[in-house]
Amino acid sequence: MPLDQSFVGRVYPPHPAYQVGREKIREFADAIGASDPIHHDVEAAKALGYPDVVAPATFLTIIATAANRQIVVDPGLGVDYSRVVHGDQRFTYVRPVVAGDELVVHASIEDILSRGGHDFLTSRFDIVTTAGEPVGSVWTKLVIRGESHEEGAV
Repeated sequence: MPLDQSFVGRVYPPHPAYQVGREKIREFADAIGASDPIHHDVEAAKALGYPDVVAPATFLTIIATAANRQIVVDPGLGVDYSRVVHGDQRFTYVRPVVAGDELVVHASIEDILSRGGHDFLTSRFDIVTTAGEPVGSVWTKLVIRGESHEEGAV
């Protein structure tokens, strides 16, 4: 079943605030191999003018992924998660994320395309502090494979 094109432009309620923790930043940095001391050492970050450890550039994916759930489980949209493949992701930043930030995500559906029997869902996540200061945006493209492309199909 193709995705409902009328969902383009739909805005979802803000996702609950996410408290950025120092240990979470360190764990994420370790997981992706980001060894810069500003991700691990408070004093190294402060020496460069940051108030605490700085999250790696792709850290916002953690917050956006949580907010993306409300889109993919929206029953009217028609996403069959068993057919989802991650297609693309990009980021823009207004400022770095640091430990102690409390961030809120505003999710929306930016585009839905159908090509070659597959649907392409592009979602946008605008991330702000609880005070409303912009931090950055994340775009995620999911590919929902069509039924004619099932494994083993001829």
